[in-house]
Parts: sequence; C-alpha cells; structure tokens
Amino acid sequence: MARYFDVHPQDPQPRAIGQAVAMLREGGLVAYPTDSCYALGAQIGNREALDRIKSIRQLDDKHHFTLVCKDFAQLGQYVEVNNVVFRNIKAVTPGSYTFILPATKEVPRRLMHSKKKTIGVRIPDNPVVQALLEELGEPLLSSTLLLPGEEEPMTQGWEIKEALDNVVEAVIDSGECGTQPTTVIDYSSGEAVITRIGLGDPSRFE
Repeated sequence: MARYFDVHPQDPQPRAIGQAVAMLREGGLVAYPTDSCYALGAQIGNREALDRIKSIRQLDDKHHFTLVCKDFAQLGQYVEVNNVVFRNIKAVTPGSYTFILPATKEVPRRLMHSKKKTIGVRIPDNPVVQALLEELGEPLLSSTLLLPGEEEPMTQGWEIKEALDNVVEAVIDSGECGTQPTTVIDYSSGEAVITRIGLGDPSRFE
C-alpha cells in the first residue's frame, strides 16, 4: 500500500518531504506533482524502479526519460551544453520545458536513449519538487504519469493513490495538478527542434 503525503503546495512540510525522500533512497517509486502534471520519480541508480516505470507506462527503449534537476549547476553535470544552448535554456528555466541533450558519463547507459545516447533534463518551477530535490541532493529520474490508454495524465493525488496503490511506494499530493505536459525541445542535433508543444511557450525555439 502506497504511503500518502498531503503537503502544502507553496510551503511543503519538511517532515513529509524528508520521509518521501527516505523512501526514494530505500529504492521506492514515488508519484509527485510538478509545474506541469504528475510524474513518477525514483533515484537515478535505481534499476528496479526504472523497470517498474517502464512496466506501469508500457514504454519501449525509444522513450526519453527525464532527469528533473534542482538548478542549472546540477543539470550541467548530466548533459553537454554549449554556450548558445546554455543561454536559451537559462532564459526559460525554471519552467515547464524538457530539453533533450547528449548525456555525459554521469548518466547510466540504461537511462539514455538507446541509439542517440541522449537524456531529457528539466528544472521545474514548483516548490514541492524543489524541496524534494534539495533534500535528495541529486536529480530525480522521472517520467510523466500518463497511464496506457489514457490521453491525459491524472490530476488528483487521491486518484493516483487509488490507481497505483500497489505499484508505487508513495504519492505526494499538493492539490490538483495540471494536465498539460512540458514543452519538449530536442537539442541532440545542435539545433532546437520542438518535438512537443506543452505548457511552456515554444516561441523562443521556433
């Protein structure tokens, strides 16, 4: 049965955040809110949780997983960023964007795109996620909580608790979350390619 954490959306309770992060460190899989929609999160090195995310969402090896980062310094450890890309990403973060970039050696190979050797990265503008990342001290391996056969992600923590009670260790609820995912910008070729228009304004990258 999943542990349920009801936290304040702007000032999340440190005790609840600490308990959720302890579960992540123990190998747990956590459903949590972001500035776009709910996501599934785990520690980067957790191979079992990666397989569980793939199973829950029925994903193949072509899926781009995302590393949710606290800030740009953390993001820069896991992806290769030139000066132009740096300026463009810096201008819109934190925010509802995911960027596909070449992965560094810090990223486990199993997390990379099987052929491109790329990884998604983002810096969310959400106090709950920022509190989780601050406590965890490293990025979260993440994937949008969009279940197979559904067109939109779940928006309510209690609904997620009911649906995933036996497949995740914790659900963090900070109120209703949106249904729009992030805007995805693919920089793997060196040029910006918009591969999904979501909550973030894509005009800077057109």
